[in-house]
Amino acid sequence: MIAARQLTETDARTFRTQNPGADALTEERVLRWLAREYGVSFAALDEIEPDKQVLSLFPARLLLRDELLPLRRVDLEIEIATSRLFATQALDGLKALTGLRLRPVLATTEAINREMKKRLGVGADTIDTLDDEAGLQVVDENGSTDNNLDEAAEDASIIRFVNQVLKDAIELRASDVHLEPFEDELRIRYRIDGVLQEVPVPAQIKRFQPAIVARVKILSHLNIAEKRLPQDGRIKVRIEDAEIDIRVSIIPMLHGEAVVMRLLRQNSALRGARDLGMGERELSCLERVLQLPHGIVLVTGPTGSGKTSTLYTALNEINDSERKIITIEDPVEYQLKGVNQIQVSEKSGLTFARGLRSILRHDPDVVLIGEIRDQETAQIAVQASLTGHLVFSTLHTNDAAGALTRLVDMGVEPYLVASSLEAVLAQRLVRLLCPHCRQVDTTPEARDYKTKLGIKPETKVYRAVGCRECRQTGYHGRRAIFEWMDSSSEIRTLILKNSSTDAIRDAARRVGMTTLAEDGRRLVEEGVTTIEEVLSVTTVHEFATGNAAASHAPAATSTAQPALPRALI
Repeated sequence: MIAARQLTETDARTFRTQNPGADALTEERVLRWLAREYGVSFAALDEIEPDKQVLSLFPARLLLRDELLPLRRVDLEIEIATSRLFATQALDGLKALTGLRLRPVLATTEAINREMKKRLGVGADTIDTLDDEAGLQVVDENGSTDNNLDEAAEDASIIRFVNQVLKDAIELRASDVHLEPFEDELRIRYRIDGVLQEVPVPAQIKRFQPAIVARVKILSHLNIAEKRLPQDGRIKVRIEDAEIDIRVSIIPMLHGEAVVMRLLRQNSALRGARDLGMGERELSCLERVLQLPHGIVLVTGPTGSGKTSTLYTALNEINDSERKIITIEDPVEYQLKGVNQIQVSEKSGLTFARGLRSILRHDPDVVLIGEIRDQETAQIAVQASLTGHLVFSTLHTNDAAGALTRLVDMGVEPYLVASSLEAVLAQRLVRLLCPHCRQVDTTPEARDYKTKLGIKPETKVYRAVGCRECRQTGYHGRRAIFEWMDSSSEIRTLILKNSSTDAIRDAARRVGMTTLAEDGRRLVEEGVTTIEEVLSVTTVHEFATGNAAASHAPAATSTAQPALPRALI
């Protein structure tokens, strides 16, 4: 919305007279009208590539401060995009500073800011300020000026730059920030929707790399003088009403120290179980196990697959005054009212195993273990379930069936696994198609995939395209696909026999388990993701495995899904 004061009263009156149906003065609508009235060009900026040489003629901090974007040289004049036609002081200042002839071109504030961040890089104004400050000494990578490291890290411009990087990452929904040193550059990348995306930064940022890393260390309460050993720390920040816990990992590399910051939004709103996007079978199974008095329920998947979010959604469903719920995690990612939460602290000796022993003396009904990492934790978890507690935890395995053999491999006796484990939920996250730019995929490859995956030929499948709304990725947001395996009597028998993962998976398929790939096919048929995205986190082999299991199902007891294609390439 453009500020009304940017228009004179006469202009505003004229606009309303000529546009009687305009209920609101949207910025683009007003700027297009002003361009026609005053004979000025209007640019959407999407199809214009600003000239880098022209851009380098102007100080970045002045362009960012006044929201001016130099575009190109036309007839001895330089076109400059602005959203404020009548605020001529900024243009006059640039003319006086550079001695160049400037021609204003109208564009929306959002488009100008977006393009400036893309062309100048995040924090360009602060880096530009640092270049002008001759008094600032940046620490040499070889450590020859270590005595100035504190002063460099505490410089206002360095502080502002680090804050801008974190704020930008939070606004873009990034889960991780990577600062990677190379011989001639410091690369910054954000992990958004599970994929790393490079962030444009000013070329001269490499000069300030040691001070930037030192600033991160100060925020994380780490030793800034230690440059030879890895260090881990934490930062807690607040932006608006959101609290973000940042886990920091710093490792010395060939050309300096690399930093990775994982962003954990602590007070994110938890959704209900139905909002997880499960199929009807998986949802009914989850609701059933939540009412069990005891047993172990495991959620498996790789790091960053949403396991903790699923577990906390489940806890939120049964969080009431009649149950005592205690969790032990590293770190605590969500703060849930009414749930007693313990943070693991390796430095003070509070490990998962030690904390879990203490938890059991606090008379809990439900226990959440952040992760089963070792034999001791696994055995205590099993004993807790056998003594009347409902235990939730996570495990790193490729699928649901692999969780059973993993527990046995950890040293838990097969008979204990068979008697305590109630269910295993495997999950992955797939990116969702951007609703603004997705297109129906009619390519021969898509038709072949539909045949292989058992999707009806008339079903529409979509492909990612890329637009401004999704940063040209074609995707926006993520959603989980699930594989739910109940511990049936046949599966318990197989565990006692130390059977293979494949045998356990086949038994689960015979009583209706849907594989990750098949659940992903459901999302493809709904038009919310692509075939390629599902196959990137699963394998076509899962469809073949499911087909083989389904074909051997007993006719009288089978509840398996309809048969899948027999021949898959």
